[in-house]
Amino acid sequence: MFDLHERLAEDCHWLGDFPLCRLLLMNDSHYPWFILVPRVAGIREVYELPEEQQVQVLQESSLLGRCIMGCFHGHKLNVAALGNMVPQLHLHHIVRFPSDVAWPGPVWGKVPPTAYDDAELARIKGMMGEVLSSQAIDYQAA
Repeated sequence: MFDLHERLAEDCHWLGDFPLCRLLLMNDSHYPWFILVPRVAGIREVYELPEEQQVQVLQESSLLGRCIMGCFHGHKLNVAALGNMVPQLHLHHIVRFPSDVAWPGPVWGKVPPTAYDDAELARIKGMMGEVLSSQAIDYQAA
């Protein structure tokens, strides 16, 4: 049975589910920062997934990357699976800009997170809801 790690549940907003992964938004308005979490219990590393699910994770990651880079007009997309603090397999997708507070370095620990205000959170949820509903249907059919 899949359970989202408590740290991810505390730090993120749930946006929806792809066929395999849960889509989260990190509650840090400094960056468009999304996290994919495969809904598979007990997995820490991509190689632990069956091959079909490894392919599925890559496809969902690529779809998310295309969507968020288009929506946010990013300069660079950082994708990482560290897991040092949260052992549950999860993939960070962070849209970066030369103007962001951590550029060009990594985002971790640069500045304290600033939570989204209600209006911005609603805007992102709406935008990503449209992406999930339109893209995921085509994606599932592929």
